[in-house]
Amino acid sequence: MTLGDRETTEFEEPTPESDVPSSRRSRLISKALRPAVQLWLRSQVEQVEALQVEITAGDRQILSGYIEQVTLSAKNAIYQGLVLNQVELTGQNIRVNAGQVVRGKPFRLLEPIRIVGSVLLEAADLNASLNAPLLKAGVTEFLQTLLQSGAAGISSNRNLNLQNLTIQLRSQQVVLGATLISDSGNETPIAIRTGFALTAPNLLKLVNPQWLPHATAKRGLPLSDLDGYTFDLGDETEIHELAIDPEKVTCQGKLIVLPA
Repeated sequence: MTLGDRETTEFEEPTPESDVPSSRRSRLISKALRPAVQLWLRSQVEQVEALQVEITAGDRQILSGYIEQVTLSAKNAIYQGLVLNQVELTGQNIRVNAGQVVRGKPFRLLEPIRIVGSVLLEAADLNASLNAPLLKAGVTEFLQTLLQSGAAGISSNRNLNLQNLTIQLRSQQVVLGATLISDSGNETPIAIRTGFALTAPNLLKLVNPQWLPHATAKRGLPLSDLDGYTFDLGDETEIHELAIDPEKVTCQGKLIVLPA
């Protein structure tokens, strides 16, 4: 529906927009905008359930292309192969083509927006996400960095062939497992257990990393040289809280979403 779609009769003059209560006009515009935002959000993910979107903005703000705030919640979302059990996000000061949307055009972001919120990933979600290039590449690069350091007794300057990646969660710890394939085809199981801590919103460091003979081992060899090793998450990502327990990982932070 557009603002010009209100029905009139032969004996009734159309009510000037200025005479329509602002709350009614806001509902009309939001009604046209909300499904467009939902459609755009669905286009950004492979799957999503229970998607809820709330828009906070006046009618004049929306028509000028400004949205004060958008809040969304979703369950079982899959984004670039990552399985997210629960998502709660809020974006503010958003510039969009809202004037075009109410005339039936697709929703588009016009400027980058900063998103704050929380994400919950269950242990099963993490392992399912290992099939996704994004997480698989990140875990592989992480293990490559640790193994190439020589601290685990493996020294190599070339990329190692790692297969069968696994993730297990412990209390404030993560166990990363894999199979190392040699040039001759021999398979060697490897595993590293480590805690994580934030030294800054975009800096994640290792806490007491250990080399394990296998992923379920209770005792490991301390990797003292890697204790405190820091990973830079980039300028567009901030983590403010990170909690790890045997069943799930919860994360609260900020990220920047760029226009397509």
